[in-house]
Amino acid sequence: MDQQETSALLRTHRAGGATAVRLGLVGCGRLAEFGYLPAIRSTAGFHLVGVTDVNPARCGAIAPDVPAYRTIQDLITAGSLDCLVISTPTRCHLSDARCATGAGLPTLLEKPPGVDVHEARALLGLIPSPWIAFNRRFEPSLMSLKSRLSKRKDLNLRLELHYRRASWRPFDMQDDALLDLGPHLIDLARWLTCGTIVQARASSLHDRRAEFDLDLDCGRATIICSTNSPYRELVVVKDGRGGEQHTHARGGLLAGVLARLRPTQENPLVTSLRGQLQAFGQAIRGDRTSTQLATAGDGVAVMSTIAAVRQSAMKGGSSCPVG
Repeated sequence: MDQQETSALLRTHRAGGATAVRLGLVGCGRLAEFGYLPAIRSTAGFHLVGVTDVNPARCGAIAPDVPAYRTIQDLITAGSLDCLVISTPTRCHLSDARCATGAGLPTLLEKPPGVDVHEARALLGLIPSPWIAFNRRFEPSLMSLKSRLSKRKDLNLRLELHYRRASWRPFDMQDDALLDLGPHLIDLARWLTCGTIVQARASSLHDRRAEFDLDLDCGRATIICSTNSPYRELVVVKDGRGGEQHTHARGGLLAGVLARLRPTQENPLVTSLRGQLQAFGQAIRGDRTSTQLATAGDGVAVMSTIAAVRQSAMKGGSSCPVG
């Protein structure tokens, strides 16, 4: 059964007079607390029917009004689900996705798809295969930027993403900077340009910082990410002659100070996660008009690039093909 057939069998119920998709949330960490839960609650057409986490206290702390289950299998067995959002540590993604697939449930799986390209390929083989949560695709300013690029050639991109992991205070984070932040930026390079990554070169690769260059069939991209710097996002697009065309920027020291002064303000994550949930809802209902949602195939392309970056670092920064 493929995802389209699964969509035809989607079970829905009436909530408040409107058809709602019954969603389960797997993983109640910081991303769930500050991102998914407020996004789910503010997205029309979804009803959160259950949560689960390895730490049961987390379920009660962030979703006290929602039934909590001990494991993903217990959540599935309760039998009131139409779909799942999986927001667990990376090492759990493949096993959790397999549980969802075993029940025939459409799934939105947090990035990165797995710890390596082999796990990403295993996800691609699942039926139905999960969608991958590259939520930057649903950032309004980046969506606008993509529409202006119009599949242009000879593009030069600079993409940066930084945050201070100690400030985020994750409960379980074992990924290095490349695996933690690199997938978002690699996917953006592909998605913004509608291009294919051909080869990668590592400039610097450490646990908390990664810098590398990508050759695409339509241009080049320089990617820098770190987990020990103030929050900042940057996307700069230049043409083949080096003239700056478009820029997306967010964060920085001033933004960090303002965030501390207004701690109750909605996290910037919520906007993109809300857009992603809307696309997820359309997809599982069988609406194929939205092409923004990332597939398991996109996940394989991203993880193949990460493998090439690691191989390049081992070879002293020489170019390595992306297979």
